[in-house]
Order: sequence, then C-alpha cells, then structure tokens
Amino acid sequence: MNSISISDVRNFAIMGHTGSGKTTLTDALLFKLGLNDRLGSVDSGSSMGDYTEQEKDRKTTIFSKPFGGIYKAGGKNLQLVFTDTPGYVDFYGQIVAASRSTEAVLIAIDAAAGIQVGTHRAWRLCKNNELARGIVVNGLDRDNTDYQKVLENIQSHFGSACVPVVLPLPDGKGVFDVLAGGKAPSGMEKQVDEARNKLMELAAETDDSLIEKFLGGSELTADEMVNGLRIALVSGSFVPVFACMPLKDIGVSELADGIGRLFPSPGDVQPVDAEGGKIATGKNDPFVGHVWRTVNDPFIGQLVFLRVLGGTLKSESEVFNSVKGEKERIGSILLVNGKTQTQLTEASAGDIIALPKLKVTTMGDTLCAMGKNTVCKPIAFPGPVVFQSIKAKTQADEDKIGIALGRVSSEDHTLRVERNTETKEMILGGMGDVHIDVAVGLMKSRSNVEVVLDTPKIPYRETVTTRGEGHYKHKKQSGGRGQYGEVYLRVEPKRESDEDWFVNELVGGSIPGSFVPAIQKGLVEGMTSGALAGYPVMNVKASVYDGSFHDVDSSEIAFKIAGSRAFKEGMLNAKPVLLEPIMTVKVIVPEQYMGDINGDLNHKRGRILGMSIEDGMQVVSADVPKSELFRYAAELRSMTAGQGTFEMEFSRYEIVPSNIAQKIIAAAQKGKEAEEE
Repeated sequence: MNSISISDVRNFAIMGHTGSGKTTLTDALLFKLGLNDRLGSVDSGSSMGDYTEQEKDRKTTIFSKPFGGIYKAGGKNLQLVFTDTPGYVDFYGQIVAASRSTEAVLIAIDAAAGIQVGTHRAWRLCKNNELARGIVVNGLDRDNTDYQKVLENIQSHFGSACVPVVLPLPDGKGVFDVLAGGKAPSGMEKQVDEARNKLMELAAETDDSLIEKFLGGSELTADEMVNGLRIALVSGSFVPVFACMPLKDIGVSELADGIGRLFPSPGDVQPVDAEGGKIATGKNDPFVGHVWRTVNDPFIGQLVFLRVLGGTLKSESEVFNSVKGEKERIGSILLVNGKTQTQLTEASAGDIIALPKLKVTTMGDTLCAMGKNTVCKPIAFPGPVVFQSIKAKTQADEDKIGIALGRVSSEDHTLRVERNTETKEMILGGMGDVHIDVAVGLMKSRSNVEVVLDTPKIPYRETVTTRGEGHYKHKKQSGGRGQYGEVYLRVEPKRESDEDWFVNELVGGSIPGSFVPAIQKGLVEGMTSGALAGYPVMNVKASVYDGSFHDVDSSEIAFKIAGSRAFKEGMLNAKPVLLEPIMTVKVIVPEQYMGDINGDLNHKRGRILGMSIEDGMQVVSADVPKSELFRYAAELRSMTAGQGTFEMEFSRYEIVPSNIAQKIIAAAQKGKEAEEE
C-alpha cells in the first residue's frame, strides 16, 4: 500500500456481541487516524462504519467492512488495517468471512452488559482459527459499570491469560497504560504492580534467558517485555485487556498504541495454503491473495475484497485464479474506507483491498502470481437455520427473481437458494428472520424485485411396514391394436442387507423378459407419488413374481401402467406410513435457560441426545422433526432474551405419529381435490 515495512503493519478484526460498541470504537479509530473529520455516531446515522441504508435503518452492523490508515506511534508510522464486523447472530457468516482476512481479533465487551453469547461466539471462532486475540472493555463512562468486576468475569470465563494492559483511572476521566511505564496513579499502585508482574512473567515464559533473568529477581526491559508478550499473544498464552471510552476519546490512543506494541504483523504469523504449505509474506515473494468478501456496488459493479497474504499486487497486471483455473486482469486497486475509495498502485501482505470488474473471481477464490497455483483453504460457512419459500410478487418480478437471488447469495454464502423439486417451491435459507428480511430488502433496492415469503412445505416421504400383495391387469381395446399387461408383485420394507430394491422372480415365461424393464419403470413412476398422500416413496422393495401377456396387444406402455398400479395396491396392503425429516440440532444457551429449552424441545417432539459445556455455555443436542423448527430461531431468541443460538443438520426420516399423519394426509387429499377442480 505504501513504503511502510511489513513489520509495522497491524491487521485485526473487531468482534463481539451486538451492542458491545464495535462500530463506535471503529468510528473513534477512524477519527483518530484522520480518516474522518468528526466522530461518527450510529444513533445519528453519521457513522463511517455503518454507512449503508440497511444499517442506518436498523442501527446495527450488517456487513463486515475493512478500513485502513496510518497511525503515528512512538516516533514511527504504523499501518492499521481493521475490519468492523456484525454482532447479531443472523449475520454470523460475515464474521466467519472476516476471520479469514486477519491475524488477530479485538473482542469488544460492553462494561454494563458484560460477557454475552456473542462474546463466546467470537472467542470460539478465534480459538478454532488459532487467531491471536485481545479484549477491549467499552463503555466504562456509563453508570453502574465496574471494570474490576468485568475483568474478573473475563478471567473466570477465558482464563488467567487475560491480563490488563490499560486500566481506567478511579475518577473515570482517563486511563493508565501499564506498558508505557511511569508512576502508578495514587490509589492504583497495587493494581498496576499486579498487572506489571503478571505481564513480566508471561513475557519471560517465552524465552529461557528471560526466565532466568526474571527468576533471578531482575526486571525485564520494556523491549524484552513487549517482544515476549507479542510471542505469547500469537501462541495464545496471553490475551491483553484494554479499557476504552470511545465516545469521550478516552483510551483510544492507548488502545492503538497497545495494538502496535503487541499485535502481530503479517510476518509474525505464517499463512499456509489448503495443503498446509507455507506462503511467503515478503514484498518480493510471489503474490498470493484470498477473496473473503464480494459486494455488488450499484455504481462500479461487483467489488472483490482481497486480503493480500504475500508478495505484492500491482495495478494494471495479470494474476491467476487458481480455483477457477483462469487468468484475471487487474485494473484498479482500491483502498475502501466506508464510502471513500482511494486508488492504489500496489498492495502487499496484510493489506485488504478491493478489486473491481473481475470476470470470474468470486468469494473464496485464491489469486496468485502467474505461473503459480497456490490455493487457500475454503471458508467453512455455517448452514442456514431458517427457511422460507419465496416467489415473485408479479409476473414482471418472475423474470428477474433468479438474477436477484443470485446476486444476494453470491455476496453471502450463509444464504442458500434451492429449488425443491418435490414441493415445487423455491426455498431461501438464512441464519434468521432478520437475515432473510435484509436479503429481501437488497433484492428490492438493487434489482427492483418484490417477493412473497411463506412457510415451506415439508418434504414428507412414504414407506411400508410389512409385506403386501399388489395386482393390476391393464386391458384396453379401442378399435385397432389393444393394450394388455398383467402384473403380480409383493411390496415390503427394504432391509439394509438387500442389495436391490427391485427383484425379478418371474419364472416359466409368464411375462417375457423384454417387458421387465417397462415394469421397473412403472414402479419407479409409482414411487414418485405414494399411496397415502402422494409423497415420494423410500426404503421399499418390490418383487415381481407373476403376470400375463398377450401376443399382439402387450406393449411396454401397458406393462409400465400395470406395474405402477400394482405397486400402489401393494403399498396400500403393506400398512403404509408417512415419514418426516428429522434434524439434529445443537442449542447453545446460558445455564439459566436450560429448563425452558429442554421443556420446549420436548413439546416439539424432540429427543434429547446429550448435554455438554462449551466455553461456559450449555449445549443441548437433540433430534427434532423439521416441521417443528421453522420458527425456532425467533422462539429461541425470545426464550433466552437473544442469548441463545442453534445449529441444525439433516439426520434421517422417521415415522410420523398417527394423529399428526392423519391431518397431513387429509390436507394432501384436500389439495389434490382442489387441483382437480
């Protein structure tokens, strides 16, 4: 991006629970870096971080957005590259994507609310991705806040490695930077000494010579402490805790100083490709960059956000998309700070830049120097938990809905669009109702497409529970050549040991072998619409054992019809049942809500599989029918005051209880009669 050395680049993302002050802190940093001439505000709609119309309307962060600027610290220039991320769980996919663009994460905690479910979610993501992390306690200028209490809570949840490096003054009008040295303020001597000693101990543990010096009673120098703590932070054995009051510009400079001292540079953390191979980070090494976000800009078109992992990318050059296997022409390189876009001539490791007008590159792709074939590990996005059927509001919208859905889902891979061939519905899946609502709003504003949402139909199945006989004689005479085919068969449950679902037991030439494939086709056709309610049939074995034919009138179509009708009769005689999809859910909630959660899952016909604890949160695993989960995201948040989340994946099909099955069958019959009318 400029002449700054890679060792003076700091790339980090700001994460945390919604309302923890992430965007307020982002605006304070932008003001401090001189990228904004005033301190932006989320409430007033002047935030440089939340600048989209959707974010202004909802007063919450929806999209992860990178920023970059120069910060002068200790007589030298630091390049800060940081990404503001959403806290609301509906937009968790944005957080996951941002975690792939950084070496470090700053987790924001609101001093009044303390540790919340979003805090745990951010911590767990950092831990799983082995990201260096720090914690900033925001909002200490508000009433009824206690830094020491919050610190103790942090240490009880995340361990004693969480050590304060910036402490608030007793009067709340400033902060004290422990690592900057100097005399402790009156009344804080004990607190400062404890922090310094713990920091010195953590730094000493990173090097044998420092341990000897520390155990010998000698104090480490400022440089020795900082160097040791940076190593400890990267390894995860140290988590710095900062105190900050962004709205009053208290602690913002100390936070930026601390990030400069302690957070790793792109050269301190070894990036690797999908195979675990090392990616060289030097400016003169071969270029490698990873696409972690795409945006459809209304004026420029698609913007690809790229994290440069190594080497140098120059404008007006060619690169290789190793995922697509095609060349891309790089025209402009843009540094994006909110609505402001600055043209660059080059970018190097640690930089996050935007590339317009690429032809084939999409989210998750790797761009590398020509002649190289480096591929980065793909981003693993969580699956959707809320599903809605979606259809165009008008015929004019019908022509555009496919393109509109493609645009919003290409930007956000936690949005899933699929066509259910069974129910003949277009299904839009997302992380929550708000997530779906935002996607619909984007379709309206960007593509002028209006849609209607509804609860999706359940893709039920049918099967049999015992053996049943089926018989049908298809006989039709209409002047010329007639149609004749007679089939006898058995229908029974297909066992795991059965190799084939179709068995030919014909003997004695009762039906010529040339007609057997036609019978099988008829059975396949019959299985697309079961005898109970017209749902597809599964786990059924059919054995054809007898029949008859006519030398002249028999034909493939006749035996196909006979096979299909015989199969329907055999199903009805084999005690058919309705099957429903069962989902395995993982519910994550604070302990105080466990009783309500277990009771609600039982009410939903769920079966509890087990309970565990992850990062201080209770985890309940259960099997629940899919039909009971369409509104579960909203219900769970209501039950847990927004602190509960869940994941789900398809498990298997199970028999629907008879009282519920009767209602489903009656509704299906009613729908069929309505179609016939």
